[in-house]
Amino acid sequence: MGEASDAALLAVRLVLGAVMVVHGWNHWRGGGGITGTARWFAGLGLTRPRLQAWLSVLTELGAGALLIAGLLTPLACAAVLSVMLVAGLLAHRPHGFFVFKEGYEYVLVLGVLAVALGAWGPGQYALDEAAGIAVTGWAGAGLVLGVGAVATAGLLAVFWRPRKAA
Repeated sequence: MGEASDAALLAVRLVLGAVMVVHGWNHWRGGGGITGTARWFAGLGLTRPRLQAWLSVLTELGAGALLIAGLLTPLACAAVLSVMLVAGLLAHRPHGFFVFKEGYEYVLVLGVLAVALGAWGPGQYALDEAAGIAVTGWAGAGLVLGVGAVATAGLLAVFWRPRKAA
């Protein structure tokens, strides 16, 4: 790519990674902590809500840390995509598009950014590049989409039991 492109990819990885770390930290230690997060997940129709809360925390912290390091970038992006798909489908879709109305606008941007980062690759300032394991282009985007979609479908199939209309 070039020095400016690599610096831009580093910035994207750092910001997306930091957003995920802070989000995971908030699910763990913010507001109502794990108990509050579990209660919220239960309200979305997810079974085993305490397990879901911990899985969410670990996924968000882990994906964020991997993105910051530029390590296993497509898998970290797939984790981000899966978290955003679950959030978008269960929590935000019923409220429409706009984030100020609790809509899916924000999670859509983060999910698409994760797929795009899979295609662009982590850039030169990443452990993936140093180790010679960077996956980019259609393969990177496909890996993000495939793993993210399968993870989301698996979670929903095993743990989501939609509430019945009253």
